[in-house]
Amino acid sequence: LIPQGLSMDASKKVDLKIIIIGALGVGKTSLLHQYVHKTFYEDYRTTLGASILTKVLAVDSTPLKLQIWDTGGQERFRSMVSTFYKGSDGCMLAFDVTDRESFEALDNWRDDFLEKVIPREQDFPMVVLGNKIDLSDRQVPRETASAWCKEKDIPYFEVSAKNNINVAEAFETLAKQALSTYKGIFESYLTDSIKLTPNDKPKQSCC
Repeated sequence: LIPQGLSMDASKKVDLKIIIIGALGVGKTSLLHQYVHKTFYEDYRTTLGASILTKVLAVDSTPLKLQIWDTGGQERFRSMVSTFYKGSDGCMLAFDVTDRESFEALDNWRDDFLEKVIPREQDFPMVVLGNKIDLSDRQVPRETASAWCKEKDIPYFEVSAKNNINVAEAFETLAKQALSTYKGIFESYLTDSIKLTPNDKPKQSCC
């Protein structure tokens, strides 16, 4: 729903909620901190529930404020994490290229997300990140991940939170998708609200 008094004036800042999901230990927190703070810490503790960071940027001359939700990947937190999906404008699916299981879990994470986002849209703004490409013990070939993403029509990025490779590009691609969808929803909302059909004529009432 579009909040009252909202205008699509390009000079007005648009708030978008982005959520990062994926298995435990794939580097979601590291990716987020690299993007927002340009820092890398290796000794993150497991994220319990969710934490939120914000980033302000401009996309196509529209100022955006991204509210980025970093979620815990532990299975026992899955039901709690899914409560954070509501209201998301974009979703980032992350896996670790050195951990085959984290890649194989993407289907479940994606399905769980789409199941709980209302309205359900198969073309919901989404990107996939294959993190830790700086490590040598790779288990998931680029071709395998690319094929999975191509089949689902989701952009794929090979990234390294540690070496800051493709991190900003991935976030900004998702931000562009989310803004485009947001504008589309806004415009259809405006169009629907001013459409008049014969059925909308005021009913005559006697005094």
